[in-house]
Amino acid sequence: MRTATITRETAETSIKLQLYLDGTGTATLHTGIGFFNHMLILMAKHGFLDLDVKCKGDLDVDFHHTVEDIGIVLGKAFAEALGEKQGITRYATAFTPMDEALSLVSLDISGRPYLYFEAEFPTEKVGDFDTELVEEFFRAFVNQAGVTLHIKLLHGKNSHHIIESIFKGFGRVIDEASTIDTRITGVRSTKGML
Repeated sequence: MRTATITRETAETSIKLQLYLDGTGTATLHTGIGFFNHMLILMAKHGFLDLDVKCKGDLDVDFHHTVEDIGIVLGKAFAEALGEKQGITRYATAFTPMDEALSLVSLDISGRPYLYFEAEFPTEKVGDFDTELVEEFFRAFVNQAGVTLHIKLLHGKNSHHIIESIFKGFGRVIDEASTIDTRITGVRSTKGML
């Protein structure tokens, strides 16, 4: 079973996260941030990930530590659940529309952390969620998961729709890139390792 449970305790957050890669899209989220819960639920649903997150963060300061630290823990869980990456498809790209918004999300489970993020949000907040935290979440994930991730907004006018498009696309590429392909012997790399 491709699953992982990660805990992280700092002076800023306390997190327990369980991830099952080959799930049905069931998510239980307790982050204290309603909009962020919504985005992670969408990611899990569209990525067929079973995800359980319990986090107590210093939300009285702001949402930054909680969002970033969940990205860190999710990245670690993803890397652990993949194991030695035997037989995975490795690459995936998704164009995901959400009403007027359209994003491109492209993933390479490469072993090399790199984030390209090109998306501007019309508003600084969606509700009480700072839109700049979207990039922080993905940067934290990439650095711990050891993946190359490109996110580009092609167009959009509504910040909620833009972020939703990105998170749905992210779930989709996680699912596709981590899928086992029986034609692949070992890992999909001429180096013989990822």
